[in-house]
Amino acid sequence: MEKSFDLPVIGRELPPPPVDVDEDLKNNLLVTSVDTIMNWARSSSLWPAMFGLACCAMEMIATATSRYDIARFGMELFRPSPRQADMMIVSGTVTWKMAPAVRRVYLQMAEPKYVLAMGGCAIMGGPFAYGYSTLPGVNRIIPVDVYVPGCPPRPESLLVGLMMLQEKIRKETIAGKRHRIEPTPDFSQFLPPGDPVRRELDSLYPPFLKA
Repeated sequence: MEKSFDLPVIGRELPPPPVDVDEDLKNNLLVTSVDTIMNWARSSSLWPAMFGLACCAMEMIATATSRYDIARFGMELFRPSPRQADMMIVSGTVTWKMAPAVRRVYLQMAEPKYVLAMGGCAIMGGPFAYGYSTLPGVNRIIPVDVYVPGCPPRPESLLVGLMMLQEKIRKETIAGKRHRIEPTPDFSQFLPPGDPVRRELDSLYPPFLKA
C-alpha cells in the first residue's frame, strides 16, 4: 500500500502554533489589592509645597542637592501652587502672624494631603516657645503626620522622616478613616478676643462662612 505525504506548498506561510492563553496571561497579569497599588503610587510620588519659614528651610533645600538627592523618593517636584502639592514640610518657626497663611495653604492642597513638621520650632516653638509671637506647635492649626526633631535637623533626618511617612501611607486604606489628630479652633488661651489674627484663623475653620 502506498503512503501519501502532505508536502508544504512553497510560498505559503505555515499557520502559527497554537498559543496557550493561560501561559500568555501569566507573563502580563498582576493581581493585587486596590489599597496596595494606590498607596504605592501615593507614597512614591509625593509633591511638597514650595515654601520655607526659617533656617530649617536651608536643610530642606539641601536634600534636593546631589549629595542627598530627594529625587530618589519621587519628591523632588516642589510645587509653587498648593493645588498641585499633596505634602507640606513645615520647615521653621511659625509665628502667629504667619499661622493663617500656613493654614490657608494647607486647605488649598490636594487630597489626600500629608504634613511633616521639621525642627523644634515647628514642633513646639523651639527656643521661642511660650513667646507672645510664636505658635506653640504647628499641630495647633493643621494635623501633623510625622515629626522630625532637631534644631535644625540635618538632611539625613528629613529623609528618615520622609521614609517614615511613606511607611505610614502604605498602611492606609482608601475605605477607612485616617488616624491623625485634627486641631480644634480654640485660640482663647493664646490670643485675646477681637485680635485680627484670631479672627482670621477662626474664619479658616468650618463653617467657613460665618454670619
